[in-house]
Amino acid sequence: QRSIISDLKKDGVQLFHGLSGELPSGLQKAGIKSTVTIHDLIFMRYPEFYSFFDRKIHFYKFKKAAQSADTVIAISEQTKKDIVQYLKIPESKIEVIYQGCQQVFKEIYTDQEKKAVIEKYKLPEQFVLNVGTIETRKNVLAAVKAIRNIDTKLVIIGGETAYTQTVKNYIREHQMDDKVLFLKGLSSRELAMVYQLATVFIYPSLFEGFGIPIIEALYSKTPVITTNSGVFPEAGGPDSLYADPNDTADIQSKIELLLRDPNLRVEITEKGYMFVQKFNDDVIANRIMTLYKSL
Repeated sequence: QRSIISDLKKDGVQLFHGLSGELPSGLQKAGIKSTVTIHDLIFMRYPEFYSFFDRKIHFYKFKKAAQSADTVIAISEQTKKDIVQYLKIPESKIEVIYQGCQQVFKEIYTDQEKKAVIEKYKLPEQFVLNVGTIETRKNVLAAVKAIRNIDTKLVIIGGETAYTQTVKNYIREHQMDDKVLFLKGLSSRELAMVYQLATVFIYPSLFEGFGIPIIEALYSKTPVITTNSGVFPEAGGPDSLYADPNDTADIQSKIELLLRDPNLRVEITEKGYMFVQKFNDDVIANRIMTLYKSL
């Protein structure tokens, strides 16, 4: 770390931004201002998902960085609350600056391009979409259970973990193989088109620092159903639908509501698209530059 500080001083760096919860030691002593972005403290809220040593290492690095930084950036109000609660950092030191998503999710694609994706991945005419790592915390099994008695299909896109087998076991035991499609290896453009082709986006995660797939869906003008607590209303806005992630019947009723009411879907997507503009790159960049100039 001494060499890092030496290089920063040699290059005339006046401000260092740690993008993921870490800062090199010695910045203050070297007269270099600093800020650190903290995405989430899930390892504190859900310690069962992390090993003992990972929890200790994460806590040490995050607390040390937050204490030594001149200011801390939280990616949501939820993360700000967690930083205050778990790291004991004063609210006045924390600035909430949201995240955005890739430009590819904001593009308009031709019918021909979408048709090619439909054919390549054998997508159904109508489907509910879930995007994200297939892990316990993201809770996609709740979505699988929710569509069991609905005339629709579920498309799941994300990296697999050991939890995936639990999901696949449920699908097999309940003869749902023809109702659930797992996809991986899509390009960003293909993923963006799948978002736009989906009838509904479902995100029943138990906890997130923010929830970028939600805003990807909003930019794609696809109606969102997500969790009714934590950060999710921040990301989804006032017009998305919310459900208890542990209540399959609640999730099912929200899916059925959107599937049977195309006018409601249009209304939700139009309002959601207006809301999601607050996460545009220029808005976020201006907030960050304002913070930099204040240090």
